[in-house]
Amino acid sequence: MPANASKSPAHADLESILVSEQAIKRRLKKLGAEIKAVYGDEEITVVSIINGAILFTADLLREIPNPVRLDCIRISSYRNSTKSHGKPQLLHSLSLDIANRHVLLIDDILDTGKTLSMVVGLIAKQSPASVKVCVLLDKKGRREVPFEADFVGFGIPDKFVVGYGLDFAERYRNLPCIGVLKPQLQNPPEWA
Repeated sequence: MPANASKSPAHADLESILVSEQAIKRRLKKLGAEIKAVYGDEEITVVSIINGAILFTADLLREIPNPVRLDCIRISSYRNSTKSHGKPQLLHSLSLDIANRHVLLIDDILDTGKTLSMVVGLIAKQSPASVKVCVLLDKKGRREVPFEADFVGFGIPDKFVVGYGLDFAERYRNLPCIGVLKPQLQNPPEWA
């Protein structure tokens, strides 16, 4: 964004922008090509972890030419905090049958690894043909369990980020970029 361009009020809440809207668009095209190269012409059952991965999933699917089935699951791990509150909780499970299907699990961010490890375990119990994981962001500095994604959009430092689907207290998801939320805004009492 040019320095003289007007910023939305939400942009003013960012300390810095880590990944621009243009960089996201370029990376999505490359990720789509990487996924196509792995799956060939096979049908893929995409499982998106919502709410965070909804924008990423929608835009990424437009870059994957394969036949795709889509399902969503909902996990709770942050609530209104900047830190995970321990063990992730499954709030809404799959509705599609994934037995003998190629499953691509999509999430917004891989940090501690607890959520994705748990979800991959749940999916594996349903006998898919394969399970691969795609994340928009990989924050290796926060890993608590050994877990690596098969496809990664961007590696980022251990900063609390919002935008492009990522939120704080359900705010900032609609920003077109990914930025670091100003520290003084990361636990305002009126949002709790």
